[in-house]
Amino acid sequence: MVCADSTRRVFRRHHYFGDPQQFFEDWLRDNYFGLLTDAVGHTFGKFKQIEFRVVGATEVQESDAVGGTGNSSWPEGAGSSELGEREGGEESGEARVPSTIEMRDKKGQETKRFGSPVAHSSRNGGTASSSANGYAGRKPQARESLPSTFNPQYTFENFVVGENNAHAHAAAKAVASSPGQSFNPLFLYGGVGLGKTHLLQAVGQEVYSASERNRVTYVSCEMFTNEYIGALQNNELPRFRKKYRQLDLLLIDDIQFLLGKERIQEEFFHTFNSLHECRKQIVLTSDRPPNELKDLEQRLISRFEWGLTVDVQPPDVETRLAILKNKARSYEKEVPEEIFLFLAERIKTNIRRLEGALVRLVSLASLTGKPLTVPVAEKVLSEILQEEQRQVVSVKLIQKVVAEHFEIRLEDMKSRRRPENIAFPRQVAMFLTREMTELSLSAIGEEFGGRDHGTVLHAHRLVKDRMEIDSKTRETTNYLMKIISR
Repeated sequence: MVCADSTRRVFRRHHYFGDPQQFFEDWLRDNYFGLLTDAVGHTFGKFKQIEFRVVGATEVQESDAVGGTGNSSWPEGAGSSELGEREGGEESGEARVPSTIEMRDKKGQETKRFGSPVAHSSRNGGTASSSANGYAGRKPQARESLPSTFNPQYTFENFVVGENNAHAHAAAKAVASSPGQSFNPLFLYGGVGLGKTHLLQAVGQEVYSASERNRVTYVSCEMFTNEYIGALQNNELPRFRKKYRQLDLLLIDDIQFLLGKERIQEEFFHTFNSLHECRKQIVLTSDRPPNELKDLEQRLISRFEWGLTVDVQPPDVETRLAILKNKARSYEKEVPEEIFLFLAERIKTNIRRLEGALVRLVSLASLTGKPLTVPVAEKVLSEILQEEQRQVVSVKLIQKVVAEHFEIRLEDMKSRRRPENIAFPRQVAMFLTREMTELSLSAIGEEFGGRDHGTVLHAHRLVKDRMEIDSKTRETTNYLMKIISR
């Protein structure tokens, strides 16, 4: 397999050569070193080793007479065939900076060196300067504008870091600074409105803005699916594949929507492999960890777990306060401290809802000229607060209700005792916690005596299976859910 934009030059008589980048050397060494060794040995005879070396234009000009008549060390016909969508070859007059392969004998002396020439004839017969090429002789320029799919507000600078998201933030920053080098893929998961999309787009914006060379695409899983269906209908699959398999960074939001879609899973599997093999970065988000993505092919799940999987938790009250104050900086209207505290204490599960409530209050105050007070906030946000109250269910409440119903001690929810009359109620409590809260499996396990995520997952499956075949278990579980939701 040849990575797009890695191979830049093909010599008619000899070898592949490419851009003067460290990545090209690494890619050749990892994928074609054995083949090159055999080919060079067959062509030039015995030698000690092949050394890859990235060489600039000036260095080669000093040692080789490019385009000379008798003493040039470049292979005959070098530079006469070009590959890659950015190449124009001799017809376009674009120049190339060389990458070379050196052969050394047993004494370490250089015996052969060949690579691409510094310049070649343009269409008019002149010599093109190496600086004429967009990939040689100049630094990559930073971009100023963003694609329409990016929200300009979703940057690292606007992201409020707390204990709930510090790990995810650090991982995203690491990926943005060195795409494809660490944590590939990066898989972020958590509940709705916790900042996953913000981090996803922050990575994309930083990589995209860093250099005009970087090819970055952010899409939702639904958009990716719709594009694939459109490509099928219009016989444009090659174009679709070229778009997504020649990227430097692919960002897909809500990857869980691949579930149950076999053909699009197959397509994404090959897209994932193509990018990963070329050390291109992939970042995904989901509402659950990879091992809980049912109806997803196992080979995809295993690939999602190749890199780093990070849980994004709901923010604590201090982080919610920081989010509100950060949001309020963009408003001309001053927001009283008591309003910040009111919102942070009453809206706990969804950052989008938290910020939306602030926007509603500030808009009301700006339009009516009335001061913001807690009674006004309670009246204006009554629907949001009622919805939030329905969603705020604590683990302690679940444990207390279940323990009272089954007539066991509350301490048994965290104990290591395993008789049936204790183990099953504890499993029911784990099931309800999984269904009624945004906590991860690991966090739930901690609340039940430090059990691991596998124990929680087993309990959830066991109770769910029993509910399907045992009406009494189903009625009891549904009854407890109603009691807890009141």
